[in-house]
Amino acid sequence: QVPVVESGGGSVEAGGSLRLSCVASEYTYNMNCIGWFRQAPGKERDGVAGIYTGDGTTYYADSVKGRFTISQDNAKRTVYLQMNSLKPEDTAMYYCSAHPDVCRAVIDGPGAGLAMGRGTQVTVSS
Repeated sequence: QVPVVESGGGSVEAGGSLRLSCVASEYTYNMNCIGWFRQAPGKERDGVAGIYTGDGTTYYADSVKGRFTISQDNAKRTVYLQMNSLKPEDTAMYYCSAHPDVCRAVIDGPGAGLAMGRGTQVTVSS
């Protein structure tokens, strides 16, 4: 059983916005790193953003800094990814993961070996 569930994907035009949600189980959410990865067709999975739910420290891949914002709602055990100024190159399947290694992994690379949710599709048209 996957401990996280993603939602919020969709299709938008370039320059538009979307907000993704990742709901985690109570055991998975508390004092953990929860983050987002994405994979476009034919490309390797990349890190996007992560947050340490213990103190709200955030981590971002360079490609999304200034456009994406990750946040948390402790009462709902939910991590959000607000995506603004979307570009066609942001088109991908977006996956959520919860693991102590996620916060570093979203910066370093594809998060190899980390369990992911089922994903939510984001499509940005030009």
